[in-house]
Amino acid sequence: MEIYDISMVIAPDMTVYKNKAEKRPLFRVNQEFSGGGKAYESSLCLDMHTGTHLDAPLHMIEGGGTIETVDLSRLWVNCRVLDMTGIKDKISREDCANQGIKAGDFLLLKTRNSAQDAFDPGFVYLDWRGAQYLKEKEVAGVGIDALGIERSQPGHETHKILLGAGIIILEGLRLKDVEAGEYVLCAFPLRIKGLEAAPVRAVLLRGLEKGP
Repeated sequence: MEIYDISMVIAPDMTVYKNKAEKRPLFRVNQEFSGGGKAYESSLCLDMHTGTHLDAPLHMIEGGGTIETVDLSRLWVNCRVLDMTGIKDKISREDCANQGIKAGDFLLLKTRNSAQDAFDPGFVYLDWRGAQYLKEKEVAGVGIDALGIERSQPGHETHKILLGAGIIILEGLRLKDVEAGEYVLCAFPLRIKGLEAAPVRAVLLRGLEKGP
């Protein structure tokens, strides 16, 4: 069995959305051996949308479901990685229509974003027409190798279309070393009460059959 870790590394100097200082994780050492302590203990302050994470409906829908209510069975699934590295700007309805997408598919969109380490304000995203197509096809989930699944859409239409249809959204995936094809995805979020998102350790497995 092959395991591909498709999560971002959490570190003080990691890439964050729009390079915003408030998005950067803060590490603090609370106790260490050199200070006479008997153990090493630390704490982490982390924005819920920093690094690889899962969006819950509350992120964009008032009164929407929170992260701890997401059914974990929806995050241990068969999935498909789609190669969209040739797209320069946005993933549209037409780009999705030629991928043989079926109802129930969980899709991971591999784009040129995976080849970049620094934040790119012109990152490839899924536009609302593409999102509407995925809704019509009744996909189960969609992930992307950007810290946001959309940009340049003031009304956040992509998020609202997908979350409103109960479609899982994963952001901040790292797919550079993953070929297009079929895998088993495991992407469980932290069990945090009442929030709109949570960090995820996302991995792809090949050689293990999850089944229907």
